[in-house]
Amino acid sequence: MNSFAVFLRGINVGGINIKMADLKTALKACPFTGVKTLLASGNVVLQSKLDAAGVKEQFEECLREAFGYDAWVVVLTARRVAELVDACPYPADDKTTHSYITLASDTAMLDELFDAGAELGTPGHGGVEQVRLGPEASAWLAPTGGTLDSPFSKISSKPRYKASTTTRNLRTLIKVRDAADALQKEE
Repeated sequence: MNSFAVFLRGINVGGINIKMADLKTALKACPFTGVKTLLASGNVVLQSKLDAAGVKEQFEECLREAFGYDAWVVVLTARRVAELVDACPYPADDKTTHSYITLASDTAMLDELFDAGAELGTPGHGGVEQVRLGPEASAWLAPTGGTLDSPFSKISSKPRYKASTTTRNLRTLIKVRDAADALQKEE
């Protein structure tokens, strides 16, 4: 049995409201076990005999059928989430900045988004401080209180990226990592 983290894109914003209890109920029809939801922003840990691509396919199909919207998720193994958290050079708790990790199911889209961030200029002059953590993830910083107004946040929220990327605060990813680790230990 493999442990996975599933990150839902665009729920509980823009009119797509899903209660985590309803999500958990809907997922009972899927080939998943140990399903745990975290926070109300669409973070799930689970186990399955499927590979990551199979989990993604089944999960998106379930969301589309149960909640009637064009759903997208990014799926990573629990081990990969832990590696990305460990690789992030930015602090989880800082009074002046927030650390984010953008996750992608399509490397080309993340490449494009990363390049767009680089084209913004240097940090402090309209640019974003960012680092690539791997083919499926990049980390970036935003000023406290200015995340949604940051130029990079505005780029990453464009419809072009919604089917393949999602962003989480580093603190959230630490919680997901810890929940996935606990799930593995329960096995």
